[in-house]
Amino acid sequence: MQMTKKTLHLILILCFFLHGFAFSKNDKKNILDSDAEFNNGSHIMLEHLTENQIENLVLLSKVWGFVKYHHPIITTGQLHWDYALFRVMPKILAAPDRDAANAILHMWIVNIGAVTKCQSCASLKIADIQLQPRLQWINGPSSSLNASLKSDLVEIYLNRSAAAEQFYVAQTPGIGNPKFIHELDYNNILFPDSGFQLLALFRFWNIVEYWAPYRDQIGEDWDGVLRESIVKVGLAKERATYQLELMAVIARINDTHANLWGSLSLRPPVGFCSLPIITRFIEGRALVTDYANNEIGKESGLQVGDIIEAIDGNSVDNLVRTWRPYYAASNEATRLRDIARGLSVGNCGLTKVKFQRKSGSKEILVNRVSTTILRSRTTHDRAGATFQLLFDDIAYIKLSSIRQADIDGYLKMAAGTKGMIIDIRNYPSDFVPFALGKHFVDKPTEFVRFTVGDLSNPGSFHWGPLLKIDPHPQQYEGKVMILLDETSQSQAEYTAMALRTGVRAKVIGSTTAGADGNVSLIPLPGGLTSKISGIGVFYPDKRPTQRIGIVPDIEVIPTIHGIRAGLDEVLETAIVEIRKN
Repeated sequence: MQMTKKTLHLILILCFFLHGFAFSKNDKKNILDSDAEFNNGSHIMLEHLTENQIENLVLLSKVWGFVKYHHPIITTGQLHWDYALFRVMPKILAAPDRDAANAILHMWIVNIGAVTKCQSCASLKIADIQLQPRLQWINGPSSSLNASLKSDLVEIYLNRSAAAEQFYVAQTPGIGNPKFIHELDYNNILFPDSGFQLLALFRFWNIVEYWAPYRDQIGEDWDGVLRESIVKVGLAKERATYQLELMAVIARINDTHANLWGSLSLRPPVGFCSLPIITRFIEGRALVTDYANNEIGKESGLQVGDIIEAIDGNSVDNLVRTWRPYYAASNEATRLRDIARGLSVGNCGLTKVKFQRKSGSKEILVNRVSTTILRSRTTHDRAGATFQLLFDDIAYIKLSSIRQADIDGYLKMAAGTKGMIIDIRNYPSDFVPFALGKHFVDKPTEFVRFTVGDLSNPGSFHWGPLLKIDPHPQQYEGKVMILLDETSQSQAEYTAMALRTGVRAKVIGSTTAGADGNVSLIPLPGGLTSKISGIGVFYPDKRPTQRIGIVPDIEVIPTIHGIRAGLDEVLETAIVEIRKN
């Protein structure tokens, strides 16, 4: 069955995972324009927080977030909910105990206005649900809410409308990932400002709680993260410290798509210069794999295959341990990928480098030079043309420079070969899962299914329909070897999911980035921006890809010996596999 143009269009949009979405300005005036009380600051400055205050702020964050996405007065945009937070926060900070905090929150909700009884009430459809809201803190056995506050929140929940109306959240048409509209970034606020700093933490925490499709795969106690971060974020005394602490919070959702984008210049190591080398963690060691500038690199005294052990007296192990909290990544392979890319960044000038070579351990002075004259390497594919004939019987295509329009020509040149190697140790330059994958399947083949959030039931995610690849009359008859590693992220992973459904296809390589799904942008106070993976991406049998990545059929992890010998062990394995009878 042929896909309709509409379906194809939606699929094309669906997989540009890293491109994000622009926020459209609504010219219509709303409550955010008319309430200006805190436009120049929250007037909340904190020097210290007691354990009681921390616990009460945790409760405030949860109640504020729940009401934001459930109370009809807030979901219809009748209150500036950020500023409502600043109005109640001083009272919560002054509350002597939990009972007092409960009473303050109860009166706060009462003063919002009565909850209108829903005419068409929302219900939670269990049949197709993948993830349910976490609401045990409201009415579960360990709830710390008093009877009045609990009753308030239950009434709000039971009267949520089926109209799926949200003032602060919309969904991308045809796809479903959240768009966080009406979330102001307050780029004019001067820091420190404890109120706006806590607003950033509360906003991000609740967005993850209610709109992150991989909330159950974070691998952290998300309540604990909130509790631990209140002091660090709220009491930060400088803008840079606030940004770093927020970066550390974001890193704890373990999503490679997430980060404090635009603030990465603050993430350690910091500097405008770097050693003229490219490093990669191989067998757990920081290995020089190439020069970032051939001429300067060769003059540095460092060689490809050297294992960097310490920089300016700091061991690489200690540097990684110190920097790790600021690197958002779905898994350790991707975290080390990103740390390796900036490992030698720092102040310009001579730098003491200790390294291990075949001949033994050495220490030399190497000049850090401006990063403007250095190149980076974010792919591990072959140099040269997009299509190459490695041998008369083996074709090679790398997706870092592929164009859909060229695919038919490549297949004609590959006709009659015994095998084709598709290198996705990169980020694809064009969207090709269907355009390429249809040449490898001999029947309609399902390869993916998605989950999307529910505006009427914040915190819940539902299974979407299965997507499939339909075969093309021009079939490639040889074996197909798909190469992956830690550089394979998002669209690369999605493409691999599609291509591996081929009749004669195998995936070769190592752990991928484990970050799949259209991204959603999150504005944060201070003119900052974060992102999360906005839809869930799963195999047809509902196995997840997030954090796990694309598991290879044949695992091949590069070795120090292989790098020193100039081998591409992943590629070599693919060649051997093709030539097997």
